[in-house]
Amino acid sequence: MKQLVQHLGSGSLEVLDVPCPQVAPGHLLMRSRASVISAGTERMLVEFARANLLQKARRQPKRVQQALDKIKTDGLWTTLDAIRGRLDQPLAMGYSNLGEVIGVGEGVDGFQIGDRVASNGPHAEVVHVPRNLCVRIPETVEDEQAAFTVLASIPL
Repeated sequence: MKQLVQHLGSGSLEVLDVPCPQVAPGHLLMRSRASVISAGTERMLVEFARANLLQKARRQPKRVQQALDKIKTDGLWTTLDAIRGRLDQPLAMGYSNLGEVIGVGEGVDGFQIGDRVASNGPHAEVVHVPRNLCVRIPETVEDEQAAFTVLASIPL
């Protein structure tokens, strides 16, 4: 399955082939039909990822303090390795999509396979989302409109 990720260390965006998630208790599994790219949040992440290490530090003073505390307990090289490791992990992009339920986890009520659902799932072919972050969409609402549900709920 395809998923859009960003590498926080280099700033590069990439579509990866990743294993398809499996449904877990309390979750829905959805096949994406539409996904919204946020001009604010996702642009901010892209700009952050493309910044150099000093610029990243300036944008996150609390993380700098955490790093300084870790240096005191774990040492400089261990801390630098941990920071590089975090920056090397790809970050799944996206949080406002629309899809069709293809799996319903144990303990989930009110949803069934085939329902159209808006969720905070990432930009991926198949998403795995907690039930409380999903809502069924009426048939009278178009996919492209419904995909904005999570994004539009933020200012509310």
